[in-house]
Amino acid sequence: MPDPDRPLEEDASGDAQPDAPGTAATSETGAPDAAPEQDMAELLRQAQQQAQESHDAWLRAKAETDNARKRAQIDLANAYKYAIESMAGELLPVRDSLEAALAADSASLDALRSGVELTLKQLIAVFEKANLKVIDPAGEKFDPHRHQAISMLPSEKEPNTVIDVLQKGYCLHDRVIRPALVTVARPADSNA
Repeated sequence: MPDPDRPLEEDASGDAQPDAPGTAATSETGAPDAAPEQDMAELLRQAQQQAQESHDAWLRAKAETDNARKRAQIDLANAYKYAIESMAGELLPVRDSLEAALAADSASLDALRSGVELTLKQLIAVFEKANLKVIDPAGEKFDPHRHQAISMLPSEKEPNTVIDVLQKGYCLHDRVIRPALVTVARPADSNA
């Protein structure tokens, strides 16, 4: 039974017969047909060229990604390392003022006090530029997120009210970097 997938050849009688296994297709001149092999070789060469180009493009993209990642790591490290550069520059005049006050041999108490007050004003201005705010909660309700209670004392004030600030706290933007140390009121009649 003839194979339906195989091409048929006509024999001398004009009947179509299947190709015999191992016979090559021939052209009208009787020579073997080399065009399909050449087409396949050309297609293979083009596919290999496209694969090589794709591989080269992938390698370039990978190298660019690695370089971008490394640059980002360096930039991040530098950002951490030099994050306070502007604030440090603002603090230098404060230090200069303090050193000048200490270098004065015959300064009177009033002159020294005046110099310290001016230096404190410089420091406050630096804090404001850096968005470093003071937490001074005297008379406010106790807030455990912004205050640290050292003790509770009987008081006529409302319970859980800050009655004394032992040390001011500070926050940078909205983040507390040091809570205020406070004494908190408790009811005057409680025994604790």
